[in-house]
Amino acid sequence: MSEATQAEGLNPELKKHTFEAEVAQLLHLVTHSLYSNADIFVRELVSNASDACDKLRFEGTNDDSLYEDDGELKIRIAVDEDAKTITFTDNGIGMNEADAIENLGTIAKSGTKAFLDKLSESQKQEGQLIGQFGVGFYSGFIVADTISVESRKAGEPADTGVRWVSDGTGSFTVEPITKAARGTAITLHLKEEYSEGEDSYLDRGKIKRLVNKYSDHISLPIQMRKEIWQEDVAEDDSSDDQAPAGGEMVLTDEWETINKASALWTRSASEIEDDEYVDFYKNISYDMDAPLTWTHNRVEGRVQYTQLLYIPTKAPADLYTREQQHGLKLYVKRVFIMDEAEQLLPMYLRFVKGVIDSADLPLNVSRELLQESRDVKSIRDGNARRILTTLASLGNSEDNDKQEKFAQFYAEFGDVIKEGLGEDMGNQERIAKLLRYATSTQDGLKTSFEDYKGRMKEGQKAIYYLTADNLAAAKNSPQLELFKKKGIEVILMTSRVDEWAMNFLTSFDETPLQNIAKGAVDLGDLQDEAEKAEASKAEETLKPVVDKLKVALGERAKDVKVSTRLVDSPACLVVGEGELSPQMIQMLQQMGQDVPESKPTLEVNPDHPLIKKLESSEQFDDLAQVIFDQALLADGGQLEDPAAYLKRVNELLMR
Repeated sequence: MSEATQAEGLNPELKKHTFEAEVAQLLHLVTHSLYSNADIFVRELVSNASDACDKLRFEGTNDDSLYEDDGELKIRIAVDEDAKTITFTDNGIGMNEADAIENLGTIAKSGTKAFLDKLSESQKQEGQLIGQFGVGFYSGFIVADTISVESRKAGEPADTGVRWVSDGTGSFTVEPITKAARGTAITLHLKEEYSEGEDSYLDRGKIKRLVNKYSDHISLPIQMRKEIWQEDVAEDDSSDDQAPAGGEMVLTDEWETINKASALWTRSASEIEDDEYVDFYKNISYDMDAPLTWTHNRVEGRVQYTQLLYIPTKAPADLYTREQQHGLKLYVKRVFIMDEAEQLLPMYLRFVKGVIDSADLPLNVSRELLQESRDVKSIRDGNARRILTTLASLGNSEDNDKQEKFAQFYAEFGDVIKEGLGEDMGNQERIAKLLRYATSTQDGLKTSFEDYKGRMKEGQKAIYYLTADNLAAAKNSPQLELFKKKGIEVILMTSRVDEWAMNFLTSFDETPLQNIAKGAVDLGDLQDEAEKAEASKAEETLKPVVDKLKVALGERAKDVKVSTRLVDSPACLVVGEGELSPQMIQMLQQMGQDVPESKPTLEVNPDHPLIKKLESSEQFDDLAQVIFDQALLADGGQLEDPAAYLKRVNELLMR
């Protein structure tokens, strides 16, 4: 921001400031093209006023003098039809001049750029974005051509008040004022199109309806001046008693509360309508879509708290940015403590939104104390169990609507849930029961481990699975050939997180999980003695070719073996149990991590014509390299030297 300058010809104490370029760009978008729903300015400004009161309540726990003999926190909305203004007033923490410049003249460093970057992708999510990046105050410029703010910080002298004014075109002014009452008054000078006709916000009834829609849950009283019906005074007593009485609604000096003024989560779940839950979710999450589902409970025991937890319908854009702050709103005995208390949820449930209200935590709790608190750990564990139980009730339901909701959840958050296999050992079984996969016999993410076990062949002693980059690669993998031949179903895992996650899950319901691309294939009772004898004979017959392949491939292969898993393909690559696959190595390298060297084993099909041709081939070395490269490609790996591979293939084709 540029240095302050004195406004010419005006009050010498009036200072003009210029917005930063990015803020000016944001204001231009707000005033010209960003919003399709102008109503949300009411939600945003009421929410800001509520936050200011919450901050005073929090600061006041250590310093009662901040209340200045006015302990009844409230928000008031005043409509002035003559001046064409709406004023939002609170008696919260307030601001001094430095606060006004910092809070109203700038946006958080990361906020502005992130907000503008998102706008460049899509302007259709405006209602979600405006709150997500902390710029809700600027929503006032949707309907106002000028905004003036008068404020005084709690505990500071009356003459330290400040007036901030801007027309949203790139600059603002600040000047000192005397303000007897603490808190903030934000006055919107409405644009002509929003002060007349159907779109007018000077209609008090309309403002009341918007407050009821967006902010009914706010625990503070939201007040407007009371209106009463005043009949016309009769001019004489001779008028017809049957004639309808005339009159009009007139304002009184009495302020009435227009919202329920009770925190939603403190009410009994049986008293709350679904629409109220949905509106509350939209308010705390800045998500324009309704949540997929929610759970509201009072937990009693060693630790007492209320949880209201929501599962969104769609994943946020920053879901996989683990360093991005996520978390729940934390209250202690209805006193707001902090946003995004990430300690209240394990990281793999970072998409969950909601509120925790604890009866046991101290009011002065900090993020550092949250990390060390046994009570917080108990709350976090309880929240995780509740969310997983809620998801299980959807996934296991026979109701079609609930099944569709679970499928929608899994499409958006299935990969994140898998992170829990390695992060939350206490809930690993619950998480495993939620997972869904395609298989070699069934497309779509529909098969659970439990479903698979119910379809296992008689004598099958393991749950077989295969990881790959995508479903097509998995279905065409050489490692599947023997299993297809024998009619053995294999789970196909095609997410990038699957191989990492499966390192932590070695069995399900006491049945071992076996990656068919790692180690030797052991079908146990599913392979008869004749097949075992035939495999042993092939290994002996092909030993000279195998030994020669080991020499030709040198350091590229850890070993060369005769395969018992191939039917149609000439060769495949296999890694040992506990070793990293080529896909996993590639993913870790892309993440910039150091990866220990790992070499695969080449398995060859003794019945394939290409392998039989090897023994007498004059181009043995070139053919050996091509066979290895093709096996690597079929396994989803990348060639170190594609040009050399093409050269060998071309030469072999020409001979």
